Amino acid sequence: MNVVTMGVHVLDVLVRPVEEIPEGQGATLVEDIRMTAAGTAAGTALTLAKLGASVRTAGAIGTDPTGDLLVQLLDRAGIDTELLVRRRDTSTSASVLPIRPNGDRPSLHLLGANITYGLDDVPWDAVAGASHLHLGGPELIGADVAARILAHAKDHDVVTSVDLLAPGELGTFDQIEPLLPYVDFLLPNDDQVLGFSEEQDLVAGAKKFVAGGVGLVAVTRGGDGALLVTAEGTEAVPAFAVEVVDTTGCGDAFSAGFLRGISLGRTSREAAILGSAAAALVAQGLGSDHGEFDLAEADEFSMTHDTRA
Repeated sequence: MNVVTMGVHVLDVLVRPVEEIPEGQGATLVEDIRMTAAGTAAGTALTLAKLGASVRTAGAIGTDPTGDLLVQLLDRAGIDTELLVRRRDTSTSASVLPIRPNGDRPSLHLLGANITYGLDDVPWDAVAGASHLHLGGPELIGADVAARILAHAKDHDVVTSVDLLAPGELGTFDQIEPLLPYVDFLLPNDDQVLGFSEEQDLVAGAKKFVAGGVGLVAVTRGGDGALLVTAEGTEAVPAFAVEVVDTTGCGDAFSAGFLRGISLGRTSREAAILGSAAAALVAQGLGSDHGEFDLAEADEFSMTHDTRA
């Protein structure tokens, strides 16, 4: 699997556990503070690399120390960062995530350079030469730009996948409709399906994307697992039962596992099981890069651990 992950790159600063923010100049002790690479491109790249894919990542970050650290973290994970563009006049995107004891993660987010990525920045030859293109957060660069990139990939027989970034409440169908004909696999969460489809029912929302041209929609539903929707029907895949520490990066890990499974010729259900295993392994620690596992260990986990249903 020779994949280009393109789109959102974020440096996460995670603090755990946080039950409340101290008032005024108050302070409180925490158990852990970590900084990790994250985002719908960078976070997915991390798990893809663990699962044995050859990964190049593309997007826009700043020339600031935050960007330097983000590049170091990606390089350390074995990800090729040469396709990243550096902006002198814009900060690298970053988030501060106070992780609640139950694993929930409210966010304080700096949008940063991600929204500056455009057609002049796209490594067209690298995209054409890849086996897979994963575009994370197309709504940040605009549907028309995203459609141009994905159409180029399809013209060169590259498998395409898309994950969304915005919460469903900010989504509208016209934000993604132009790119749907060029998407083999759409990997949103349930909130995004309802918001971007502007439907009230999850299956009806996913079917709207399929009608727009998507080959398969794999919807993540947190502890309820994943729902696979195609023109032929739907299939539910349960999540694994684990003690959740932090849900940061779990959706990206699912995307990575699912796409890695597809690249290996597995069925969509088998690919979703690998995605669920990767998400469960990441959920047991802090940050998108948690867990020292490879493909064999993720497969073993899926065969030896119970699901929630």
